[in-house]
Amino acid sequence: MPIAKWKDTVIAEASDTEIVKVEGNIYFPMHRVHQEYLRESEKHTVCGWKGTASYYDVIVDGHTNTDAAWTYPAPKDAAKEITGFIAFWRGVVVIP
Repeated sequence: MPIAKWKDTVIAEASDTEIVKVEGNIYFPMHRVHQEYLRESEKHTVCGWKGTASYYDVIVDGHTNTDAAWTYPAPKDAAKEITGFIAFWRGVVVIP
């Protein structure tokens, strides 16, 4: 089962992940993420084929990993399979 960890803390774990092959990222269902480690960020970016991404800070034991997670709340049709999913980077280790 894929897991996402930061600072030896499991942030997410799910067997029903989505892999976006073009980028190689594993997206976790939002309901399988331990929400107590997430805080909404003000950052947003735009991807030409996925749409507008919203970011989250990951917070563990008082340490903040700024903008370390992102999701596409309303992805374009080409990425509709990641609706309701979230991905990680910036030191968050994702183990397939």
